[in-house]
Amino acid sequence: MAEPNPPPSIDPKSGFCSKTKTFHSLRPSIPLPPLNLPLSFSSYTFSLLPSPPPESTAFIDSATGIRLSYSEVLHQTLTLASSLQTLTGLSKGDTAFILAPTSLKIPILYFSLLSLGVIISPANPAGTPSEISRQIQLSRPVIAFATSSTASNLPPLPKPTVLLDSPAFESMMTRGEIGSRRNTGTGDVNQSDPAAVLYSSGTSGRVKGVVLTHRNLIALMAGIYAMREQRRTPAVVMVVVPMFHVFGFTFCLKVVGMGETMILVGPRFEIGRALKAVEKFRVTLMAVAPPVVVAMVRTNVAQQYDLSSLEVVASGGAPLGKEVIQKFVARFPSMQIVQGYGMTETSGGTFRLAGPGETRHYGSSGRLIAYCEAKIVDPDTGIPLHPCKQGELWIRGPTIMKGYIGDEVATAETLDSDGWLRSGDLCYIDGDGFIFIVDRLKELIKYNGYQVPPAELEQLLQTHPEIVEAAVVPYPDEEAGQVPMAFVVRQPKSTLDQSQVMAFVAKQVAPYKKIRRVSFVNSIPKNPAGKILRKDLIKLALSSSPSRL
Repeated sequence: MAEPNPPPSIDPKSGFCSKTKTFHSLRPSIPLPPLNLPLSFSSYTFSLLPSPPPESTAFIDSATGIRLSYSEVLHQTLTLASSLQTLTGLSKGDTAFILAPTSLKIPILYFSLLSLGVIISPANPAGTPSEISRQIQLSRPVIAFATSSTASNLPPLPKPTVLLDSPAFESMMTRGEIGSRRNTGTGDVNQSDPAAVLYSSGTSGRVKGVVLTHRNLIALMAGIYAMREQRRTPAVVMVVVPMFHVFGFTFCLKVVGMGETMILVGPRFEIGRALKAVEKFRVTLMAVAPPVVVAMVRTNVAQQYDLSSLEVVASGGAPLGKEVIQKFVARFPSMQIVQGYGMTETSGGTFRLAGPGETRHYGSSGRLIAYCEAKIVDPDTGIPLHPCKQGELWIRGPTIMKGYIGDEVATAETLDSDGWLRSGDLCYIDGDGFIFIVDRLKELIKYNGYQVPPAELEQLLQTHPEIVEAAVVPYPDEEAGQVPMAFVVRQPKSTLDQSQVMAFVAKQVAPYKKIRRVSFVNSIPKNPAGKILRKDLIKLALSSSPSRL
């Protein structure tokens, strides 16, 4: 929904300002709290709920069926905040490292720590000791929250580790005394204070700690709240992306402000179990990584369950190809499939599709969210470009990170002095304000001076009936510099060979985009959000000798 009267210099269809070469959001918004008003994200989010809090269900553990109502969430959040302050001495500005799988206790822990002004730093519980050590080195926590199965991977910290699966923690959530508003820290937190340190995916380089402030999260929540739908019953949301990743993290937070019900899926994701939960709990929105969408299109697993409640499938973490979306729509005509675009550095989604009309823009990741601006910049000249021109996406607004913790050089390379964040993504925004992601600039394959987007070739390969999934990486070549190399997962019993794969692609692309090497593998390595780990595939490519044309 566009603003009724945008300034005359701003195109009401695309949001593009011809004077500044900047795209503006045309989304509805609500006033943000004054920046100088002390306010934690927890306080802001709970203020969006009715008072007293509704008795509707906030969270359901899909494995056990245990439920938490909104009144229980609020009570346990305040109780835990008071207990933590009394028993551990945590205070504003401390950092808490969280190494635990998804459970009902995680959202309670997040909101409690945020209310105290404690910086939360969730990490992958399946991380290796060296990865965890690197993350702790960056965020410098004073305390860790873990489970009995993950605690052994933690180094000693100033305060003892708190086990979430212990009776002591259960008691801290339910039996402590709720302190006053001031004692729970809610009146002492400034919006500019750090709220979270999330770790960038590290798919192409060393992991970085992204610092998000309370203001970042408040602005994100306010924009989502302004676009909320009026429903007779609360939406039932299931997120199969873990809560330590920005995608799952922001969903976990936003469902509370929206008064929705969230279904929590256990640490070992299995698509059949997830779809069974959709049937059992009458899920209306399922947030997934792209491989789940591909599996729903390519296999018959979805036919085994009653998915009639499912209205929307939201895919994020990596782009979906237009062909996959078209096949999904043909197979599930009653469902909307929506994509969004965001980064850890932007507090999650900065572009998203909304409503049936927008979802028909297949391949797009949506329109710019409220309060934000965007530019498409020529990566060679730095000149801002007009609609429909490809360049690097730059974003500015109140959801943009404070910076990378302990890394001023990387921060300066990513954020300029005017607050613009360089995304590193090659994109274009069309005449209606919809963004299309081409690929990561750093991942473009340089073949004889031409730039080849791996994502384009991957999406093409996935249209082959005998290919389950594929990934494309650069392979060094003396003459061409780099050539495109494909890693392919075949359908069971497929006899597809290298020459057939290369011929399939060659018929449909310009000569410089041809696949020149192929390797068949059992699976494509991905991070928890479904993003391909190209650096792992490049290492594999250089250590093996696949067939070459």
